[in-house]
Amino acid sequence: MKPIRVMSVFGTRPEAIKMAPLVKTLSEREGIESLCCVTAQHREMLDSVLEIFQITPDFDLNIMEPGQTLSTITTKCLLGLEKVFAEAKPDLVLVHGDTTTAFSSALAAFYSQIKIGHVEAGLRTYDKYSPFPEEMNRTLVGDLADLHFSPTAANRDNLAREGVTKGVFLTGNTVIDAMATTVRPDFRFPTEILNRLDYKGKTVIAVTCHRRENYGAPMEHIMTALRWIVETYPQVELVYPVHLSPVVRQAAGKFLSGHERIHLIDPIDVEEMHNLMARCSFVMTDSGGLQEEAPALGKPVLVLRRETERPEAVSAGTVKLAGTDEETVVTLASQLITDKAAYDAMAHAVNPYGDGHACRRIAEAVEYAFGLRTAVPEQFQA
Repeated sequence: MKPIRVMSVFGTRPEAIKMAPLVKTLSEREGIESLCCVTAQHREMLDSVLEIFQITPDFDLNIMEPGQTLSTITTKCLLGLEKVFAEAKPDLVLVHGDTTTAFSSALAAFYSQIKIGHVEAGLRTYDKYSPFPEEMNRTLVGDLADLHFSPTAANRDNLAREGVTKGVFLTGNTVIDAMATTVRPDFRFPTEILNRLDYKGKTVIAVTCHRRENYGAPMEHIMTALRWIVETYPQVELVYPVHLSPVVRQAAGKFLSGHERIHLIDPIDVEEMHNLMARCSFVMTDSGGLQEEAPALGKPVLVLRRETERPEAVSAGTVKLAGTDEETVVTLASQLITDKAAYDAMAHAVNPYGDGHACRRIAEAVEYAFGLRTAVPEQFQA
């Protein structure tokens, strides 16, 4: 039999972090011809991940433009991928998660009548505007997909409630596989301030805040709370790699600049972020991926959103929903800073997201779906 031609398509840094180890794993399988296409929905942040994992895309749409909108991203992806698919003729297109690249790529594959595999399938909040546009992106990809690679049993169960039971595989999350490459005890940060922080003597808090649904008043409440935390607790050092979004940078500058223990830095690459989380005290974030990555490193996470599509870590105890209310954010952060028992309870909780073998399981599931193996692939057990 000729090899299965599998094309992985992604365009943002979070996608690249989680797809890079899968691209590498697929390239090592004898029965699979692995191809990679990037849309470059995010250009610089995407390129840094490609460099770290030493991946050279076979196709690069290079769609990013100043002031791009969801409509321009979708349109450029559809038109560009129509040509790529016609040239490459993949048997399967793999997309990741909930980005506009993921939805557009799945739609383009559907239009070309190519099978679709959804990596990180089945996450839901059941509120189509939160997160926006991610919730609808992943739901629509799920409607289009033929193969569904669910990180957790809860994700699989979400699909089952929607009537999706065929082609569903329980794999764990590929981000845990990625961290085996990125986290090192001897790592030295390219961003020099991160090398000078006293991670053992101080309470170093790693922060990210960039979600569209937090723009405006929610983000102002979050940043007011962050400022109060630093000013109240002299042992706290806050590190905030500020997203390139002008809205986010303006808010961060307005509420958080000018304090010697608040370090507003430019976005950092995946190696720096993973190693920062490995050394910090805890994480405050509205990101999705960090909710999975930090628990794998034994770090408590306060989620700066009203809900999460990743409830497994909340149930396990390593993640708490802080929301965007200033008082709640302050209360939960203060507890982690001042109450060792509360901190230890979160830090020692079990990580429910993976064991570092998700990529192997996905590759075996692809082989099984295309008849290259007869045994049903092993399922992830949390």
